Amino acid sequence: MSLAAGGVRLLGVQVASLNRAGLLDAVDALVAANGRSTVAYVNVHVLNQTANDPALRDFLNAADVCYCDGTGVVLGARLLGQDLPERMTGADWIWDFAARAEGSWRVFWLGGEPGVTEAAAARLRERHPGLIIATDHGFHTEQAALLARINAFRPHVLLVGMGTPTQERWVARWRGALDVPVVWVLGATHDFVSGKVSRGPAWLHQRQEWLARLLVDPKRLWKRYLVGNGMFLARVVGQRVRGG
Repeated sequence: MSLAAGGVRLLGVQVASLNRAGLLDAVDALVAANGRSTVAYVNVHVLNQTANDPALRDFLNAADVCYCDGTGVVLGARLLGQDLPERMTGADWIWDFAARAEGSWRVFWLGGEPGVTEAAAARLRERHPGLIIATDHGFHTEQAALLARINAFRPHVLLVGMGTPTQERWVARWRGALDVPVVWVLGATHDFVSGKVSRGPAWLHQRQEWLARLLVDPKRLWKRYLVGNGMFLARVVGQRVRGG
């Protein structure tokens, strides 16, 4: 059940043209279908990695939904004369997701350092006490026991946050062993929801999240944004020139 069609083709990746409500409606439909679906996202950093990682690009294109998680992707689409409704980053949509899941879906959240995702889930339960959610960290060496635990919980949605491309590779490797209707990669959302990492000033991250994150952690992120944004822009301009 692919929902990728009808969106924007950007740097070789099909990005669904969805707003936040439409994204959750799509996930609702995938849960109801009770198959083995995958949901992924792209931002500038993810699309830059696809330049040298064809397996990542293939994973994104094979996903049932691949949505926009970055203002840069919205701007890139506009440079190509196309449109994406909005950027949907995990730290924003996770609250709407929790509201949709409460009383309806069982959720397993995997990723992060020990205790971080657990703390993030606790924050969600404070607002949505009926949310059924289990968690585990993202640094397992023994996969069989982890897969058994996830399947024993019988989640409708498995959230996987290990960073790109680790999370995509993990899902690609183990998707067939996961008896879960929807597996959704979502990056480091647990760090922000738990409070482990600041998103920076609200007035800034709501407009230019990359700049807010750069201000919070310049030593780690300067190359991703200061070099990566320019590389992304050059690639998009190249696609426009080629007419692709």
